[in-house]
Amino acid sequence: MQDLLLKLCYLIGSVTFIVGLKMLSHPDTAKKGNLVAAFGMTIAIIGTLFLYYTGDLSDKIINLIWIFIALIIGTIMGTVAAKKVQMTAMPQMVSLFNGMGGACAAIISIVEFKHLMHEGSADLNNLTAMTILVGLVIGTVSFFGSMIAFGKLNGNINDKTLPMQQVVNIGLMAFIVILIVCIMTGMIASPVILFYVLLGVAALYGVLFVMPIGGADMPVVISLLNSFTGVAAACGGFLYGNPVMLTGGILVGSAGTILTILMCKAMNRSLTNVIVGAFGGNKAGGAAQEVGGAYKEISLSDTAVLMAYSKKVVIVPGYGLAVAQAQHICHELEKVLEEKEVDVKYAIHPVAGRMPGHMNVLLAEADVPYEKLLEMEEINPEFAQTDVVLILGANDVVNPAAKNDPASPIYGMPILEVENATHVIVNKRSMKPGYAGIENALFYQPKTSMLFGDAKKVLQDLVSELKGM
Repeated sequence: MQDLLLKLCYLIGSVTFIVGLKMLSHPDTAKKGNLVAAFGMTIAIIGTLFLYYTGDLSDKIINLIWIFIALIIGTIMGTVAAKKVQMTAMPQMVSLFNGMGGACAAIISIVEFKHLMHEGSADLNNLTAMTILVGLVIGTVSFFGSMIAFGKLNGNINDKTLPMQQVVNIGLMAFIVILIVCIMTGMIASPVILFYVLLGVAALYGVLFVMPIGGADMPVVISLLNSFTGVAAACGGFLYGNPVMLTGGILVGSAGTILTILMCKAMNRSLTNVIVGAFGGNKAGGAAQEVGGAYKEISLSDTAVLMAYSKKVVIVPGYGLAVAQAQHICHELEKVLEEKEVDVKYAIHPVAGRMPGHMNVLLAEADVPYEKLLEMEEINPEFAQTDVVLILGANDVVNPAAKNDPASPIYGMPILEVENATHVIVNKRSMKPGYAGIENALFYQPKTSMLFGDAKKVLQDLVSELKGM
């Protein structure tokens, strides 16, 4: 009976993970999907704690006390952190939480390897040993890579590239494979020493893998590291014969991999280049085109008049919108324009912001209708029929250098083709380059006007101007 109840708990957990993931695909159901998946996880945890262990009761009680202490501490820390985090810092939190998952998977591998050696097993040439070693490598890479990503996103760590970076990374990967083979085949007498050498090499690779990656490419890295954590969790599920860990890990791993491939396509990068840390640099080796000249400014009143008498306006949200926490006033601008019979849509680039879906989440928080959020492939053909494009803090995703400058680090990246619109208005605090550190020739084109200032303050004043017309 106890075994049947445990399997039922795991079945509920697995099903709710799948249902919750499906519900995350739409902003209207995303919050409920999170709660559904959390409910399933709670059932699975309770089932494991009270139905899985069949040993001595006194030992079980002591273990449960420690487990619940850890659960309470973790719940309090996670809840407080999630409630206090700003939307602009959400990518950092995602990296941090993702790294914790990788660390857990690596610790599981360390513990299970110790158990394996304690049992005196001389035969490590089996599927269990392979799973332990793979889980250790992937979990360690995920943890250290996520910590570096956190530091880079938070501005604590700068991009650093070693000489022959690709060769070094590929060499470390080859060394990792050799170490795994040596441990499993017993080619060297002390597998324990090799195991910890493997741990150190995986940690070094995790650091070097993320360190050279440029800012504009961080969404791809976050997605890839997320998939790593899922695979590492699946390894833990296999080791313990736990269907929920296995299902959850496979879901995260496969979803993260698919998202990584989509991000790579959006950035015009190959997955191989991501893994060896090859992107973020000047691929062409030539000199980038010089950007400069005279730019023109536009006043708030002129902007209001131009937008009020337009038939179609497209808003391009960027990280500057998130920093200013201007999503709600942006939605109000949309409603004011629609009252004046202006068709308003949002152009969402796949890697706008600091992580996949950053802008979608930001605008969904402000109750912007999901059908107004158009992906790059949908909105690009419409720019030619657009009267005004309002760019709010976006830079690299609208940079024409991606199309016409082979020496640019972002060359080949699909962009939002805003230059095809009749008028382009760019809201920025200054003329400083974007996250990728690249100047934008769009700002100097004749049809482009600069509207300087904090996004929230500018939008508030713009809404006031429109309401007074």
